[in-house]
Amino acid sequence: MTIISSRIPLIYTPKVLELFRNPKNLGKLDDTSVVAQAGSPACGDVISIYLKINDKEIIEKASFESYGCAANIAAASILTEMIKGKTLKEAWEITWEDVTKELGGLPAIKYHCSILAVGALKRAIRKYYAEIKKSLPPWIPKELSREEKQALEVEELIERMYKKFSG
Repeated sequence: MTIISSRIPLIYTPKVLELFRNPKNLGKLDDTSVVAQAGSPACGDVISIYLKINDKEIIEKASFESYGCAANIAAASILTEMIKGKTLKEAWEITWEDVTKELGGLPAIKYHCSILAVGALKRAIRKYYAEIKKSLPPWIPKELSREEKQALEVEELIERMYKKFSG
């Protein structure tokens, strides 16, 4: 009997592979100002972002924990590099497309990894202002941003697919 796999190997850029093998800023921060998460534990694609923010609202340190594939780890890793030293407003303006471009591209089926990374970042920034500063600055919309909505959609899709195929 011949078994043919329906799985097609994914082609990752050298940058994705390097960050997967040697992620930067991996692990919890001891002196975290805020932490937020995006993803679904059901399938394993989860990103937690840890930020250390100074009194001038500049991200001094950023780290992550990621449970998931090479693209998930690489997206979170490159994002932490992209935001260090930026103001919260500058970090807020980063899109999932920016993360994907910085990685040299991702297979379309893995775009959700960049969406989750940026979704976790925006949740962290929103949480920082809501819980620590007690008010949102005018540049953060009261309703969820595009990336926050996209992260929610990805999470809901993952949950639906997990339920469909696991039970």
